[in-house]
Amino acid sequence: MIQFNANAEPKEKRPMRDFLHQFVVGTLAVLVAVHLVPEIKYEKPVDLLLATLVLGFLNGFLRPLLLLGCLPLLILTLGMFLIVINAGLLMLTAEFVDGFSVKWFWPAFWGALIISIVTLIVNTLTGGGRSKFQFLRGRQKEKKTGYDHDDDDGPVIDV
Repeated sequence: MIQFNANAEPKEKRPMRDFLHQFVVGTLAVLVAVHLVPEIKYEKPVDLLLATLVLGFLNGFLRPLLLLGCLPLLILTLGMFLIVINAGLLMLTAEFVDGFSVKWFWPAFWGALIISIVTLIVNTLTGGGRSKFQFLRGRQKEKKTGYDHDDDDGPVIDV
């Protein structure tokens, strides 16, 4: 069984450490997307770092407003519209950062999907972020035989 837990356990707050962790994870995720999607490009490493900062800023301030405004679409599509919102933010990032470019919507869509997956995997491996995957194996119940036990399976009338 796979369990997704968005609020695993409360950790002590370390704002600078958390910011640096998210920045490094975000930069790695954008770098992977740049290498996997040919239509997403950056000119210099500074442009990649700046694009990561702008994307993080947009995710922190503009994304919550977009989520609220698109709530009916998010509910209707069971959250899949979130990838479209992330693609739009990636395209907006390309508009703000001169050395970072995304040609059109579909590369932004695939880039946003890759960034989301890489971020989830790296946060799971490093223990950062709030989202975690847990793989649980359930134990098999012992098979009860005979009538010499109290099975507690429901209402019983003793006569």
